[in-house]
Amino acid sequence: MGDHDPQRSASDAFLHQSGSEAERILRERGPLTGAELHAAVGGEVFGLWKTCRNGDAFHLRRIGRRYLRLDRAVEGFARLSPSILREFLTYTVVGLPDQDAELDQAVRALERRTQRISRAKRRTAERFTAEVLSIAGVPSDSEHVCVLIAGDVVYGMSHDVARRESSTGGQVDGSDLDLVVLAADDAPDEVVEALATAIHQRKWLYLRNPMLREEVDYIVKRFSRLAEQASFDTFPHQVACKVFDEAEFLAGNPALHEAGRRLLAERGVLDALRAMEERAAERRAWREEFLRGIEGEMLPPETKQQFYTDDEDAEFEHRH
Repeated sequence: MGDHDPQRSASDAFLHQSGSEAERILRERGPLTGAELHAAVGGEVFGLWKTCRNGDAFHLRRIGRRYLRLDRAVEGFARLSPSILREFLTYTVVGLPDQDAELDQAVRALERRTQRISRAKRRTAERFTAEVLSIAGVPSDSEHVCVLIAGDVVYGMSHDVARRESSTGGQVDGSDLDLVVLAADDAPDEVVEALATAIHQRKWLYLRNPMLREEVDYIVKRFSRLAEQASFDTFPHQVACKVFDEAEFLAGNPALHEAGRRLLAERGVLDALRAMEERAAERRAWREEFLRGIEGEMLPPETKQQFYTDDEDAEFEHRH
């Protein structure tokens, strides 16, 4: 007779029970997002993800796209966003094999919701930018600066899942707003300083106001600083270039934005970023296969970085 492992048997029994419960709920309620299904089933979210991914009893459909993120904790710095956890909870709809029509309908509804949140976030960023320029006394079409937006918004992948903001410990509503202010090298110092001051002051208002609860991350830099970062020789330089590459124009002088993109292309940075994204996609496929093969419903601590990011630690800890 073979060895009997009580712990493994208990884990297998849990996964079978979890799968059966998930099937029952989906039969009663129709297709659900990963977060909705986990709220109904309970237990370890990793175990539910693995059950849904490994079982023929479930059909999974994700929306949106995956895109490059740089992370010190990852070998080679390149990973894909959203994380496996975020993708399952927020951007994936789970249904049963005979629920194709309902699944299509649920996917379209989630796409509309995500697009609506992204549009609202962009409008908030536009309002924030207009307020800051006004406070600083800088015209919205100033030749000296351009304001760009990066992050989830530009990919139409914003979410409104409440999360903790580290500097205050308070709650914010989902994706943050990533702004880049690029100033020409001949821009007057007082213009650059006034903008930096206005953004800092307005950032705290948006963060602390319970009617807003928006986190704004920003950087103000001159064009010469972007030229230094285009050396692409350190992790911070790579992050800065990646953010600028994905950023879209909001206000100011569009020629500055275009000049910045030409600079990155001429230095080979855009090609390097595309190569990093390809490597990240290959690693993502390998990581998912590896995680699917782990026994039991518990995520081993040493594999945490493969399933979710440090920023999602608190969220994961409250979903088991």
